[in-house]
Amino acid sequence: MLQMKLCGDVVLRTVCAPVSNIDDDLLATLDDMVELMRAQNGVGLAAPQVGILSRFLVMMDPDTEIVYRMINPKILSFSDDVCTMEEGCLSVLGNDNLPIFANVSRPQSVVVEWTDQNGDKKTAQMSGVPARIVQHETDHLDGKLFIDYLSPVRREMVTRKIKKRK
Repeated sequence: MLQMKLCGDVVLRTVCAPVSNIDDDLLATLDDMVELMRAQNGVGLAAPQVGILSRFLVMMDPDTEIVYRMINPKILSFSDDVCTMEEGCLSVLGNDNLPIFANVSRPQSVVVEWTDQNGDKKTAQMSGVPARIVQHETDHLDGKLFIDYLSPVRREMVTRKIKKRK
């Protein structure tokens, strides 16, 4: 059973190693992550959020409900257009055990490359919410959280809410 890691856990601040082999354990973990993501009403989940320091993630396009299982995802390019939207994270919870949300500015669209669960190379341009999700989740693979993009004052406010939870 996978366990969510929460803000403050060192695993969330660690850069993940590339996946070198797609095996049955990885495929089962990807399926378990999709289940956990859905159970938590999330749209994305990266390996470090469940304590695994490897470069893979799952995400769902909320408009189409297509689920992506991305192994070694890499964002190849970012648009110049930036969009500010509210973001939350299953690993950044307040004292009510619900995700804390804050406005984050990110590129509007990206081109991302990954290997799928069958070992096939994929490339896609994503924009809007899917682009935001893949940026958020790949940040997790690099030890970054969405709160890192907030102003110092806003980050302090969010950090206080997290500390109240503990």
